[in-house]
Amino acid sequence: MKLDRNLRRLSFAMLATLAAACGARNEPESGPMPALVDVRVGRAVVRPLSRTFEAGGIIRARTTAQLSSRIAAELRELKVQPGDRVTKGQIVAVLDDRDLAAHRAQAMASLSAAQNSVASADAARETAEAGLSLAQANHRRIEQLRGRNSATPQEWDRATAELRIAEAALRSATARLAEMSAAVSAAQAASRAADVTASFSMIAAPFDGLVTSKLMEPGNMAAPGIPLLTVETTDGFRLEVQVDESRARFLEVGDVVPVEVEGLGEGELGRIVEIGRSMDPAGHAFVVKVQLPPSAGTRSGMFARARFESEERKALVVPSTAVLHRGQLSVVFTIDSAGHARLRAITVGTQTGDTVEVLAGVQPGEPVILNPPASLTDGMTVRATGEQP
Repeated sequence: MKLDRNLRRLSFAMLATLAAACGARNEPESGPMPALVDVRVGRAVVRPLSRTFEAGGIIRARTTAQLSSRIAAELRELKVQPGDRVTKGQIVAVLDDRDLAAHRAQAMASLSAAQNSVASADAARETAEAGLSLAQANHRRIEQLRGRNSATPQEWDRATAELRIAEAALRSATARLAEMSAAVSAAQAASRAADVTASFSMIAAPFDGLVTSKLMEPGNMAAPGIPLLTVETTDGFRLEVQVDESRARFLEVGDVVPVEVEGLGEGELGRIVEIGRSMDPAGHAFVVKVQLPPSAGTRSGMFARARFESEERKALVVPSTAVLHRGQLSVVFTIDSAGHARLRAITVGTQTGDTVEVLAGVQPGEPVILNPPASLTDGMTVRATGEQP
């Protein structure tokens, strides 16, 4: 009896164990469900894209003048300093004018002497005219007397000779007066030239502007071609760049181009105002001038880059908000057919507006996740809540 009870207990225990094992196999596995991330998507699309290229150059004022002396003289005074504003005609530098003053005085003295000579020659001409009138009257009287046989041949010859002498004297006096008048004209021209040369001792600003540099100190010898000061206009700056001949043909005056000034951060929009008509034979390039908008930080001599557009081409692009930068890599998140996010490395080209050119890594029409959240990783399940058109 006791043995039967033990067998029954053992059978119940084995059945309980088997039932527990079968229950464990049939019970579904429990665990956390994968998270579902809502995302917005865009598409990689092929669209026309202009080829862009950059060219760097130096910013210059619209008009720049280097003021120099037209004569060799000592620089006595500089009336302005860099940073000063000047107006057209304002005296900015003074040269030693003692030699010029002496030459001017000499020219004025020569003019006065020539004018006195004209007065003397004019008086001599009047005397010759009076002598000619007297000789003519005497010749007429002798001629009348000769007609009545009351004049001797000697008297007739003398009257004729005196008339010819008087006529020659008048011609000589007239020529002398003309000579002295020409001398006066020459002296007047020399006096005007001396006045002009004397004005070279005062150097004036050629236009309203700003003094940007001082290149010589008082006491130094100024000479033609050696700059003293640099003056620039303040009504606008231009970026001058060189564009090779193969690309310049796509540019036109009036085109708006983005310009980035080194050191100022944000870019600006400039406008092409001039394209050189002749090509630099050394660099095979044309000079292109881009007018810059007014800016408090822009100064002449600064370096800047302009981005130009050339011919159109077909390119695969994605929204710029889909591109992430991981070190030296550019990546995007795509969505596979099962709804999982897939991290994809891409090769990017140029960025135009809100799109980025993709050279490799995605296919046309493939969805890409916009503004991927920082928690998104490869393989996570995502749900598209909207698509960027």
